[in-house]
Amino acid sequence: MDFHDILYARDGALAIITLNRPAYRNAQSYRMLDEIDAAFDLARADEAVRVVVVRGSGGVFSTGHDLGTAEGMEYRRQLGAQPGIQIYDQFKKYNLDLLIKWRNFPKPTVAMVEGYCIYAGWMLAAAMDVVFAADSAQFLGGFVEYNSIPWDIGVRRAKELVFESRFITAEEAARYGFVNHVYAPDDLERETLAWARRVAENSPEALRFAKIQMNKAQDAQGFTNAVEDSLGDYVAMKSMPGFNMLVEGQNRLATVDLAVKARRGERFGLSGTD
Repeated sequence: MDFHDILYARDGALAIITLNRPAYRNAQSYRMLDEIDAAFDLARADEAVRVVVVRGSGGVFSTGHDLGTAEGMEYRRQLGAQPGIQIYDQFKKYNLDLLIKWRNFPKPTVAMVEGYCIYAGWMLAAAMDVVFAADSAQFLGGFVEYNSIPWDIGVRRAKELVFESRFITAEEAARYGFVNHVYAPDDLERETLAWARRVAENSPEALRFAKIQMNKAQDAQGFTNAVEDSLGDYVAMKSMPGFNMLVEGQNRLATVDLAVKARRGERFGLSGTD
């Protein structure tokens, strides 16, 4: 199968999906999301695949959704969804349904995070079973369509970070429970693949049963219903007259812009070059 926005490779019992739009820091276009889904389908159908690893190219996991590249908009246009229920169904597919599908993928999954992991990047990583990160990785969560953040790090911590809109380091993300292990950048790939290979030695039946039970435990607490409700809230919010989350004249969310300025020391009258 030919892919444009991702790479797909088999490495023994591992399937490796690489987000591959480095020019856009792996912003997630609808085409990329369709290709990620097709890659997961390939991995599911291949009985030799025991574990799936998701990573980004160019030292970046993902900076979020594609908010307006020419190629991204053209792909959306070609999909042909008509205004109204078709646009809603399309939005729901790419911002909720696929993520729930990947969360419930029948084989173990691991996100290998380098560089930025922003908004939709967080969403994708959160849908994986475990997250390994380079110690230089930067995470930014917000009020997103697949609002798993309260489940990922706890309600009070989620409120604190989302209200302020700030990046957290991989070490912070690990302390809060979102990241499983943090490694030096030069060690991340080796350690992630080594863990995945150890998992692949387990029986498919044991892995499947364990994952079903873990996800059922979370769903018993209301996870799937909560993220579905959050998508409805997000759609309603976006539909309010005059509502706009973008920085004027830019394809960047204002909340992300705020976090970037804080990281550079540009908020509260500070100056910096980071």
